[in-house]
Amino acid sequence: MPGAASGPPLTDAQKSLRAQMLATEHWSLLASRSTTQSEVLTRIAIFLTLVSAGLVTLGVLGNATEFRGWFGIAALGVLLLLALLGAITQIRVFNTATEDLAYVLAMNRLRGAYLDLDPGLERYFMMGTTDDGPGVDKTYYPFATRDRTQMFGSSMMVMLVVNTALSGLLVGALVYAITVSVGWSIAAGAIVAVAVFLYWMFWGYRSYVQVMRAHVPLRRAS
Repeated sequence: MPGAASGPPLTDAQKSLRAQMLATEHWSLLASRSTTQSEVLTRIAIFLTLVSAGLVTLGVLGNATEFRGWFGIAALGVLLLLALLGAITQIRVFNTATEDLAYVLAMNRLRGAYLDLDPGLERYFMMGTTDDGPGVDKTYYPFATRDRTQMFGSSMMVMLVVNTALSGLLVGALVYAITVSVGWSIAAGAIVAVAVFLYWMFWGYRSYVQVMRAHVPLRRAS
């Protein structure tokens, strides 16, 4: 459904001016989206580097102490630090996903504005031209219906798996330090890992739903 027209028809000069203003805003959104994606990918890379360094450090300490004495305290400290950094990075990843959704909605709205200026352009747009749910899906999945493999193969899911593993390792190590029971530590770690995974998935879904509920489309798919 195209956006509602108001006022007298635009002159060619007015259409040209509006097209220039819309294009400027479009480039601004593209630049902001690119900067945001670059920043969060750098954050993820730094975090994964710290995780790798932390695990290598634990291996070196384990060999040096024969996994005795103060090794347990050191391991808990390293795992706690990595889990905290992981939670902070995970929050940023979800915030970035919300920002990216906002950028997509905004650019879809601009494409709709282009169509208001010249409806004949519609056949040239491969991405969504409506700033609603179907329009977002068309932009994210231009050649197919909504595909869950894109979510499971995303950077967000990589972070989620790593954070889940870290949380499970931390709780498992803590339980083992208290009970000296391998079985209890594995069970506790597995339960916490599953709980953390489900919690973060709910967080991400809730953020998406909140944005879509708060957003009021100007142009809807017919």
